[in-house]
Amino acid sequence: MTAHFQTQGIIYFLSHPYLWPLFRARLLPIVLLSGFIYTILFLFTYLPQVAFLALFQGLTSAFINGTFLVLGEGAAIVALLFEAFFVDETLVDVFDAVLVSKGSEYLLVESRTLHPDETTNPVRKLGKPTRSAVYSPFSIRQIVEFVVLLPLNFVPVAGTPMFLFLTGYRAGPLHHWRYFSLRDFSKKERKAFVAKRTLRYTWFGAVALILQLIPMFSMFFLLTTAAGSALWVADIEKRRREAAERVTSRPVGEEYRDNPV
Repeated sequence: MTAHFQTQGIIYFLSHPYLWPLFRARLLPIVLLSGFIYTILFLFTYLPQVAFLALFQGLTSAFINGTFLVLGEGAAIVALLFEAFFVDETLVDVFDAVLVSKGSEYLLVESRTLHPDETTNPVRKLGKPTRSAVYSPFSIRQIVEFVVLLPLNFVPVAGTPMFLFLTGYRAGPLHHWRYFSLRDFSKKERKAFVAKRTLRYTWFGAVALILQLIPMFSMFFLLTTAAGSALWVADIEKRRREAAERVTSRPVGEEYRDNPV
C-alpha cells in the first residue's frame, strides 16, 4: 500500500530543513484563513448539522459524522479560496526538490532550469520553469463532486468511509499530475498507468484528504503529501531503471525515459 509514502513524506519534510522556508512563506496566511473559516463553520453550522443528522442517526454517530461534514466543508472552502490559487507553485517546488534529492532530477531537465553549481540545497538548485509547471490542476469538477459527496456523511457508520473512498479515488491520481507531465504521458498512457495502480492511488488520495481535514494543519499536510508523492515517484523510477537494466544488462542512460509506463 501507499500509506507509508504519506508517513515518509511527513518524516522527510520535518527532517530536511531546506524545505522549511517553502512552508514558512505560506504559514501565516493559511493559518489565519483556515482559523477564520473553521471557527465560523463550527460556531454557526456544526450544531445545526448535528441536530439534523441526529434525526436519522444516533446522537454519538451524529456528532462524529457532523464533525467530518464540517471539516469537509472547511477543506473545500480553504481549497477553493487559497490552495488552488496560491499554493500550487510551492507544491511544485517541494515535489521537484524531493526528486532532485532522490537522484531523479533527469525528469526535470526539459521542464525547468537547474543550477549545476548548487549541490547541497535541492530547493536552491531549482531554477525557473521553462514550461507550464502544475502540481495538481484546479478542477471545478472535483470541487463540485466533493460537495456533492459530502451528504454521504449522513449515512450511519458507512457514510464517512464511502465519502473518503470516493473522493480518494478521484483525487489520488491528481497528486501525480506533475509526474505525468514530466513523463509527457498522453491521456491514454496516463489512464493506463493509473489503472494499474487504482487501489494505491485511491488509498493515497483518501489519506491525503484525511490529513487535509485536520484544522490549522491543512497547509502543512498539503506540502508533506507533495513530498510523499515525490518519494513515491522516486520509488517508481528506481524500479523502472532496475527493470530496464535487467533487460539491457548494462547501465541505463537517458534512453530508458522513453518507456511510457
